Amino acid sequence: MGDLLDYRAEFPILERTTYLASHTLGPMPRRAPELLSEYAKMWAERGIRAWAEGWWATPWTVGDQIGRIVGALPGSTVMCQNVSLAEAVVLSCFRPVDPRRNRVVYERANFPSVRYLYQAQPDLEVVVCEDEEEIVERLDERTLLVPISHVRFKESLVQDVAPIVRRAHEVGAAVILDCYQSAGIVPLDVTALEVDFAVGGSVKWLCGGPGNGWLYVRPDLIERLEPTLTGWQAHARPFAFEEELERAPGIARFLTGTPSPAVHLAATAGYDLIEEVGVERIRARSLAQTALLLELADAAGFDVVSPRLPERRGGAVVLAVPEGAAVYVELEARGVLGDYRPGAGIRLGPHFFTTDDELRFAVEQIVEIVETGAYERHRGAVVAH
Repeated sequence: MGDLLDYRAEFPILERTTYLASHTLGPMPRRAPELLSEYAKMWAERGIRAWAEGWWATPWTVGDQIGRIVGALPGSTVMCQNVSLAEAVVLSCFRPVDPRRNRVVYERANFPSVRYLYQAQPDLEVVVCEDEEEIVERLDERTLLVPISHVRFKESLVQDVAPIVRRAHEVGAAVILDCYQSAGIVPLDVTALEVDFAVGGSVKWLCGGPGNGWLYVRPDLIERLEPTLTGWQAHARPFAFEEELERAPGIARFLTGTPSPAVHLAATAGYDLIEEVGVERIRARSLAQTALLLELADAAGFDVVSPRLPERRGGAVVLAVPEGAAVYVELEARGVLGDYRPGAGIRLGPHFFTTDDELRFAVEQIVEIVETGAYERHRGAVVAH
């Protein structure tokens, strides 16, 4: 396809809504139901044979497609259920934890699910920092892991990852880069960044739907690490059903139990489109769209939480609107879909298929809702998505 707006036909929900929610749930590609139907057909017609005809291998075959998007070498990325599980598998590689190196250092703005995992471990000392500069300052020889976000979710801030990686490696710590809010919208090369691990999912900019988390492991670390959170797919000969664990060679050793081929296969509809368009092209369009949103927000008198510098701005723009939760509920009732986050504001996430007129319409609706008091009927509302 030539013009990016030609891709609008690939996303059915665009026919019915103003969709500015790709930072939270990317719209379903038109081809996803076809892939789910193919999965159902294999199950119906091939039965048990389907495992050997593609199902069993989806964690690494689909993982390699993610790898192409994020700059990973083939054989270094696998699919898993979600980021919490992916980070738990990484953490398990370092057990038992040496009490002399038991610190986990991350930023306060890290996604809660990631924070909860490390807070729940009684043998870890968690150090919470305010920004990337403080992270670099707090890293020392007691640091084990540095789980950070490439793009922080509340304000859509692109973090300067390179100094953190350099300092972490100087003190012998490993970096886990959460790419959930960057993969598919901000150019990313995990190989060039030299991160030890990267995690992410497909719910957002990749338009791959839920159930499609992924884990990247730096190739030189793969054979050296032995996850203790494991399962039968991580065995060298899983269908031999042997009593003792012998780890699979390569990236498969980071897998756990039975895979989920239906969601893996359906997700490729989104990945195919992202690869076809290209992240560099998507980023250029995104910067133009977010710049327009900033201009519209300024004209409306709304405070903007997101960074104004293009190189620091992710794919979403966050507006600090009074009574933001109530305003958003009314906005959604009018068919404009974004989301609201406490302590941040209304998040609007255009993607490569969004029109400028849709952005203007969304901000016009927010202005009208605020000025007319249409949000009043939603006071006290809690946005649960």
